[in-house]
Amino acid sequence: VDDTWLPRLHEFAPQMVFVSAGFDAHYEDDLGGMRLFEKDYAWVTEQIMKVAAESAERRVVSVLEGGYVLSSLARSVTAHLKVLAGIETELAAVSGIDSAAFSMVVPLAFG
Repeated sequence: VDDTWLPRLHEFAPQMVFVSAGFDAHYEDDLGGMRLFEKDYAWVTEQIMKVAAESAERRVVSVLEGGYVLSSLARSVTAHLKVLAGIETELAAVSGIDSAAFSMVVPLAFG
């Protein structure tokens, strides 16, 4: 991610970032086999938000794509949405992201 994906994404400088948010790489989900944790999904989302802040006026569209173990899916989606909403993240503290600008994300997801 650090060596290939992020440099290319920064170089591309998208005007809007679309995320197909799959969570089947979680360690509790046998399908993906990557053994990721909630903090890993939060970190990737923070990296996406940094790119969006630099080149896309913070425009991000995230669509749930997968994840088949409901308990880990719920925790991973929550971690992802908290970063998108600027809640409880290092990114929100250091980047000046206004969590109010993203306040509509969490009600839509949990509404």
